[in-house]
Amino acid sequence: MSDAVDRGITVTEIAAMDQPIDVAPETTVAFVGRALRGPLNTPVLVQNFGEFRRRFGDVWARSSLGPAAKQFFEHGGNRLQIVRVANNARGAMLCLPANGSALVLRAVEPGSTECIRAAIDYDRIDRDNDELFNLTLQRVNPVTGLVADQEIFRKLSWQEDANSFVADELLTSELARAERPYPTHRPDPTIATGGRCDSSYIGHTQAGTDGAELSDYDLVGSRSDRTGLFSLDKIERFDVLYLPPPGRGKDTGPAAILAAERYCRERGVMLLFDPLAEWQTATDAVRGITDLGYASMNMLGYFPRVRERGNKEDVTRPVGGAIAGLLCKQDRTYGPWQKLNQPGMGLQRHLLPATDVDDDDKQLLTRAGLNVIANGPVGRARFCGSVTMSRGSEAHRKFARLPVRRLCLQIISTVAQATRWVIFEPLDVTLAKKIRGQILTYLHCLNDLGAFADDSFFVHCDAGVSQSSDRQDQGVNILLAFRPVGCEELISLTLHQTAAGCRVGSTVFGPSMSH
Repeated sequence: MSDAVDRGITVTEIAAMDQPIDVAPETTVAFVGRALRGPLNTPVLVQNFGEFRRRFGDVWARSSLGPAAKQFFEHGGNRLQIVRVANNARGAMLCLPANGSALVLRAVEPGSTECIRAAIDYDRIDRDNDELFNLTLQRVNPVTGLVADQEIFRKLSWQEDANSFVADELLTSELARAERPYPTHRPDPTIATGGRCDSSYIGHTQAGTDGAELSDYDLVGSRSDRTGLFSLDKIERFDVLYLPPPGRGKDTGPAAILAAERYCRERGVMLLFDPLAEWQTATDAVRGITDLGYASMNMLGYFPRVRERGNKEDVTRPVGGAIAGLLCKQDRTYGPWQKLNQPGMGLQRHLLPATDVDDDDKQLLTRAGLNVIANGPVGRARFCGSVTMSRGSEAHRKFARLPVRRLCLQIISTVAQATRWVIFEPLDVTLAKKIRGQILTYLHCLNDLGAFADDSFFVHCDAGVSQSSDRQDQGVNILLAFRPVGCEELISLTLHQTAAGCRVGSTVFGPSMSH
């Protein structure tokens, strides 16, 4: 899929027919939270912390998004989709004089550090023309003072009925919008002091604001408007979702967690959950997770939080960002079918478990669906346990193991994306053979890497057996069966590819390998 989203139109690139399926796609993580600047409700891919700082500002004491992103890249993450949300934040306002009136501009991206400036000139416009003008907009880095972005609009009009009316033309701008009341005359040129021809820039007359602390509803957003976590509908694929705590010393609320868990089930991704700050012991954590009612095979939790070595403040911190980075590093190095407690997969040395957990408490936490941050070799804390939060669910007992669940999600997502081409092909036996061959090659490659307990995996494809007059409902059924390494049961899944999308379900029986 293309990472670019152009004015509400998402361009999806479908893999070509018979193209080999990528056995080890790079794991992508999504964070939703508050930042100093950047576009609202729009996923932005960043691939290092420098990119994050340039686009969203530096680490901010009033948000945990920056520290989480820093942890992510420090612990091996490469691909991070950032969704910035805000609570009543406002963009800076600029007023450009226009012969007794003014052209009022408002920055598209809200925030106190979003620095926008503008210049007006009449270059290459006839002297007798009192309607048209040129507008230059610039975004300035507040730290370096350098121009980060620039847009130039030529021969704009201040008249509302004109084809080049300034408010209409600025609808394509990523920096500013025109606001009412509109100017009644052409904006005056901005002339540099002491110069007759050089343009000067006018900064904001009213600074932007960062808004109030985030609520659960700001994080969740609106499905119909595709805001908050539903902004992630704009990207084709990601693997892990994390909601950093909305403020320092504040936990992510249960309404946001439950909404995110449901969304993760729909998208087939894992949700990373931080322990609450009030959980001081393993008993507190088990009691707390029970009271909250969190129980999902798509949730990944841990205990305890960490403290920073040498920090005199007695403050515990979440490490969801670091764990997300380790998951990415693990997938590249060992594969998602392995436990996270592997050599080279520890937390950084300055991060220490806030609470020592003994063996009895480890078992207690694991049964409750919580992994354990514990001291490991050479002074580096390790992530132990490798369980999901699908506690108490007999039907999903096999998905209680984190490696099993993550391998299944990777296979589903990869196969679903790689076989989208089938919706453009005639449904017949030849198509079924092509699909089966493509997927079997992929499964053989995974088996060679050690993902399966044995080579008794199975693929069956039904392409056009059940005819339908409605092409929207007619599609291709793909049955997969395999046994992940370390799993005692055969897992069988059905993918139903249609023009409307791909639906996934678990089969109620394991197919006979002899057939």
